Amino acid sequence: MGGFDFLRLSFHRTVAATRAASRNLATDRSERAPDDLGLDDEILPEPADVVQPAARGARVAATHPSISSSDDAYVPRGLRVAVAWSWRVLVLVAAGAVLLWLIGRLRTVLIPLSIALLFSALLSPAVSFLHRRARLSGSLATGLVLVAGLAAVAGTLTLVVTEFVNGFPNLSDNAADGVRQIQDWLRDGPAHLSNSQLDDALAAAQTWLAENRASLTDSAVSTAAATIEFVALTFLVLFTTFFFLRDGRKIWQFLLRLLPVAARTPLNGAGEAAWRTLVAYVRATVLVAFIDALGIGLTLLALKVEFAFPLAALVFLAAFVPIIGATVSGSVAVLVALVTRGPLIALLVLVAVIAIQQLEGHVLQPIIMGRAVAIHPLAVIVAIATGVMLAGIIGALVAVPIVAVLNTGIRHLARRRLELARQGSEDVPG
Repeated sequence: MGGFDFLRLSFHRTVAATRAASRNLATDRSERAPDDLGLDDEILPEPADVVQPAARGARVAATHPSISSSDDAYVPRGLRVAVAWSWRVLVLVAAGAVLLWLIGRLRTVLIPLSIALLFSALLSPAVSFLHRRARLSGSLATGLVLVAGLAAVAGTLTLVVTEFVNGFPNLSDNAADGVRQIQDWLRDGPAHLSNSQLDDALAAAQTWLAENRASLTDSAVSTAAATIEFVALTFLVLFTTFFFLRDGRKIWQFLLRLLPVAARTPLNGAGEAAWRTLVAYVRATVLVAFIDALGIGLTLLALKVEFAFPLAALVFLAAFVPIIGATVSGSVAVLVALVTRGPLIALLVLVAVIAIQQLEGHVLQPIIMGRAVAIHPLAVIVAIATGVMLAGIIGALVAVPIVAVLNTGIRHLARRRLELARQGSEDVPG
């Protein structure tokens, strides 16, 4: 080995030794405490300022699986929960808005289907009786029940319209006398209105009629169009009711087969429970409406108030709209009694209407409908208001039954889930 090679080998060994010494020194410094290095506390930051936040974030993220990153640990838990609830509520509100929009767009189809379901729930016991006891085919039993129901409705409407047409002249004269009595009371009573003030009010009413004649004419045209639409909807309701009564179970089984296998059994049970609730609701409503109509009709006959039968029929039909229907029909009966028989008879009719409504609300409804159809009054009012906004009077008729059906179905599913959870906990060995 020459001198030059010896110098080069020595140089490489020196560099390697220096690097090894530097690495050992860095490792030793990292393992030693700051005080051992001879540094002041003011030069190095506090350990909590550097290490503690990251460590705390990691510990919180590990403790709470809902935190996706350590940055979420610095957000207060209340704020995180509020934000989580907020976006979920917004999603639910958006879904509800889309659902209501779809219902509004499809109300021409959904309303006849809802009415057909109500009629099917009302007439299904008669169809089952004819099919099982009389050994009639499903189509023949359904057709006979529908024809009988249409005949009963048509006969009742004919009697109501005939009596109203026959008594309308007398009612018009009594109404004119009542208006004159009101004018006399406004003039001579506590109001002390002068003839000029009454004439001004009458002139204002006539001016309003003249200014809104075009809109009233348009309303008449729209009423004619609505009449045509009503006839079309009536035929749709009849056909739908016929097939619901004849093939209702087949239609339900077909709909169940469209669902996943795991969901068929619980939804089948919920659907059957909801159907039983709907049948019980319709039966109870018809019975309660008949009792209300009978009580108010007998009261009007005893007090010799005209149009007792049409008013009783109005009470029967209005009773299908809970709370609001009875109030409106009772008010009409009181007004007719006021026009035809005077204030005293009207007061007696008002007392009778209030008494019958109290009997209905506190005795008939709880006993006849039972707990299976029990709905809170606030839910009834909200359902009726929503139905009126979406579909008018018909929406008010079908709103409460829909709420009752949904209530029963949801309660059945919740009860089934709770029972399965209890069975699972009992099967686990202790």
